[in-house]
Amino acid sequence: MANSLYVTATEARSGKSLVALGLMEMLLRKVEKVAFFRPISAGKHDSDIQLFSSRFNLKIAHERMYGLSAEEIGALLTAGKSDEIVEKIIEKYRDLAGEHDFVLCEGTDFATSTSAFELDINAEICKNLGSPVLLVAKAQPAGVKATITGIELALDSLRERGCHPIATIVNRIASEDQGIILKALEEIRSAQAQLFYAIPEEPPLGKPTVREIADVLGAHVLYGGEQLTRHVYNFTVAAMQLHNFLPRIERGSLIITPGDRADVIVACLAAMSSKSMENIAGILLTGGLRPEKPIQTLIEGFPPLVPIISVEQNTFPTAAVVDKIHATILPEDDRKIMQAIALFEEHVDAEQLAEKLITVRTTILTPKMFEYELIQKAKAATQHIILPEGDEPRILRAAEILTRREVANITLLGNRERILGRISELGLRIRDPDIIDPQTSPFFDDYVNTFYELRKSKGITIDNAQDMISDVNYFGTMMIYKGHADGMVSGAIHSTASTIRPALEIIRTKPGFSIVSSVFFMCLEDRVLVYGDCAVNPDPSPSQLAEIALASAQTAQTFGILPVVAMLSYSTGESGRGEDVDKVREATRIAKQKAMEVYPGLKIDGPIQYDAAVDPSVARAKMPASEVAGKATVLIFPDLNTGNNTYKAVQRSAGAIAVGPVLQGLRNPVNDLSRGCTIPDIVNTVAITAIQAQSVKGLA
Repeated sequence: MANSLYVTATEARSGKSLVALGLMEMLLRKVEKVAFFRPISAGKHDSDIQLFSSRFNLKIAHERMYGLSAEEIGALLTAGKSDEIVEKIIEKYRDLAGEHDFVLCEGTDFATSTSAFELDINAEICKNLGSPVLLVAKAQPAGVKATITGIELALDSLRERGCHPIATIVNRIASEDQGIILKALEEIRSAQAQLFYAIPEEPPLGKPTVREIADVLGAHVLYGGEQLTRHVYNFTVAAMQLHNFLPRIERGSLIITPGDRADVIVACLAAMSSKSMENIAGILLTGGLRPEKPIQTLIEGFPPLVPIISVEQNTFPTAAVVDKIHATILPEDDRKIMQAIALFEEHVDAEQLAEKLITVRTTILTPKMFEYELIQKAKAATQHIILPEGDEPRILRAAEILTRREVANITLLGNRERILGRISELGLRIRDPDIIDPQTSPFFDDYVNTFYELRKSKGITIDNAQDMISDVNYFGTMMIYKGHADGMVSGAIHSTASTIRPALEIIRTKPGFSIVSSVFFMCLEDRVLVYGDCAVNPDPSPSQLAEIALASAQTAQTFGILPVVAMLSYSTGESGRGEDVDKVREATRIAKQKAMEVYPGLKIDGPIQYDAAVDPSVARAKMPASEVAGKATVLIFPDLNTGNNTYKAVQRSAGAIAVGPVLQGLRNPVNDLSRGCTIPDIVNTVAITAIQAQSVKGLA
């Protein structure tokens, strides 16, 4: 079952709150612990959060029920931290989702920008939360055709942005159009793998109450407080004589008049008592003027039939504000709440919609989600990671982030005074940095002797060992070997060979592995794929290729990606012959055989072409019986030439984020950075290394 639903609208005043109320009522009948969440809200004064918290007795602190306020987003944008917006929303959402069975998310209110712009914002957020989408559309005054066209455009836009719409509700339909719209929706239902419902306009729900108007104006309630739930259908400014004013009274009118117009007040009270006049919604007195004592006495003699409220502002500015007030649903307005829920239940098949939610499976995994999960997993059991390039500015900036976010315990290698000086120059705040200078470390001699014992059969002398351990990469690797650290990340200013060679000589491969290989996490717009091996082994043999496949599957599993392994080649299935494709065919056979022992249930197939591996439509044509074709998440390339070029082509041409290379097959994790790495690359690689260290200890 999906554990969340994102409700978004095509435009302002589509009736999104009405739909969300009905959904929450439906969910609480099916799920024990349901939360309400607004990714972007009005902050402490968000009326919808107050409504849902009060109505459904959600025992959740207000600040936990929204991601960021509009004010906080503005501050992040001003500070040039726009990349942190979605990350912070994900963090707040995951915190809430971790304690509840289901989270109902409500999108933005279309209050300050164009519909297209806000649809983009909501699409970006719901994609990164991994939530299926319910779209709320308002029936257009231009007619049925415009309504349907708008819905189709909005759905296409959501899909293009990687979202998964499961239902659309067309709201506020004129009664004469309901049948026509339902018929039009039925015609497009077959082309859309989702549900469609139509809810007619319910006039009272679209009209503000006297209480809503009083709240917006900051009005004082003089009389009839128990009648504030009356709906205001229109307003009339009473600035004329009674014989002209009385014919203008309509059902549900709010009468706006200066507070000293005793004649208007008395006429309105008389109209409420008259069977020949329409009932008004209330009286709004302006100018800060209150009725004189005799008029007050007269009013008090009437039953509280109508609310009378007072404002300090003058009549016409007040009327201009009232004209712009739109209906909301307030927590204390039980009548409107029950009307909304009843309307939803009358026109939406709750059982059908609930069943759709139960069966839907969202496979969206965005780069932001993946990076967020990396950080959270690393923080779950903090590991000790060595950064040998301790005075490199990018490394130090990343170290500041890593320590501030408590991703890992960091040790920097190098000259202490030089590193502290660089931290000061860069204006960084790294509290009590852990710095080790290999040359002055009390462990130096022990590390030299250990390395000598490990490598003396290879002709290493004690002097050679001293020279080697003086190198920061060798020293850091020896720290891991001796149990003084859990992992190491290097390569920002060192070659790949300089990073990997010490690991091969000291840590070595873990049992069952004969080679060290690598994977890249390829973060596409809506999913993360694992590519192996694109960095280490130039031309692996069939048995080595099989080993790379199994190691890559285990790496994927460690990082929360369900491994479905495709052994790539230039031909699919039995269609091709030749040395290269035969190698992949043999590697697939070996991998399947080994998987039965070490990874039972692993889905692996090959040889298969890339398009057949990832595209369901191509898969149906080329390998219809395969459990892997069209569903692959782990893609194994036949050689380094193919893998390295492919990952770079996808990275540059498709705009994918490539995280890696991540080394696999070592007893303890050591990972290599590219010399062009960015600060986020370093942060992500340290998080990956920490998670690998957790896995070694059985913590991941």
